[in-house]
Amino acid sequence: MQLPFELIVGWRYTRAARSTRRNGFISFISGVSMLGIALGVAALIIVLSVMNGFQKEVRDRMLGVVSHIEIFAADGAALPDLATTLQRVRAQPEVLGAAPFIAAQALLARGEDMKGVMIRGIDPGLEAEVTDLAVDLKNSALARLRPGEFGIVLGADLARSLGARRGDRVTLIAPSGQVTPAGVVPRLKQMTVVGTFDSGHFEYDSALALIHVDDAARIFRLEGPSGVRVRLRDLHQAREVAAQLAQALGDKLVVRDWTRQNRSWFAAVQVEKRMMFIILTLIVAVAAFNLVSTLVMTVTDKRADIAILRTLGASPRSIMGIFIIQGAMVGVIGTLAGLALGLGVAFNIDVIVPALEQLFHASFLPKDIYLISRMPSEPQQADIVPIALISLLLAFAATLYPSWRASQVNPAEALRYE
Repeated sequence: MQLPFELIVGWRYTRAARSTRRNGFISFISGVSMLGIALGVAALIIVLSVMNGFQKEVRDRMLGVVSHIEIFAADGAALPDLATTLQRVRAQPEVLGAAPFIAAQALLARGEDMKGVMIRGIDPGLEAEVTDLAVDLKNSALARLRPGEFGIVLGADLARSLGARRGDRVTLIAPSGQVTPAGVVPRLKQMTVVGTFDSGHFEYDSALALIHVDDAARIFRLEGPSGVRVRLRDLHQAREVAAQLAQALGDKLVVRDWTRQNRSWFAAVQVEKRMMFIILTLIVAVAAFNLVSTLVMTVTDKRADIAILRTLGASPRSIMGIFIIQGAMVGVIGTLAGLALGLGVAFNIDVIVPALEQLFHASFLPKDIYLISRMPSEPQQADIVPIALISLLLAFAATLYPSWRASQVNPAEALRYE
């Protein structure tokens, strides 16, 4: 099959044989443009993959402690009909498990140390249905939470800040006190530390404490659980299932999914991703528009060739097509090289980063500063496809003006001094 004339000539110009010093310089500039596009595309893929990895890692650790959906009474009181609520929730096909809970704020004191904490009253037998943390603790700390014994499980950082260990006693101070002739007296309750947990998420490890739901009801003077926690088959369906549950349960109950509980954090991550995408796209744009100078010099160097092709019957459109193909070839090769480099690093970053840390005797993610100690990466098609398309589009746009200039070369003027 005969290849198009423009493609054959454009490919020969792309290879830019170094028979002369000028041709060699043009070839060098073309190679720099190609390398710039490749590095820009690779940088975009690597950075966005690492940001996706961080987001997934933090999200998974967060969902190991919180549930996919929470249902609670609008007035903060106990649920009016817990059994019916649980039945309606579990009837949804997307629901894997449901468990009652009580959530309240309180103070924990031990000696002179005092911390504000979030108290979560749970049913140890059902909690494993809704969180991964409860699965890990089911046969250890949670098994020691028995109604009436007032045991408490502390986050690892919270226990460390209070200096509390298993078997120690801490004082729980409820926010609503008792009214006496001497005034309002805070309600105090001695609790026994029966274990600790380490979720890997500092926000919860430093401020969350678990007690039995019956003990929580007695301490905070509730008639029963104030809410239900729900786990789904697919966490990405949380908004849709939450809307269905809200319709099924009525207006007296509030239904909130995990994306709304941490809306500000996820919104901040998305803004950061968009800004990084824009900033790094400028690198690709600079490299792509280096093609303008490359093609302008090529057109100047090939004026005699253009004139000869015109006298042989080539149309201005064919001349323009030759140089568009030349620039597009540089863009395509650079983009493909960048995709290969970027994906190669993104999929092997768990091997590359430890090797670099060992080589330079440094830690890029110190455990005492960052939430996680390893570099995560998750390349996503939704990021990679736009990167490739934008790179190719910018390279194509950079070829239009030099190609148009080439099509306007006057054969008589070009051959006058040849």
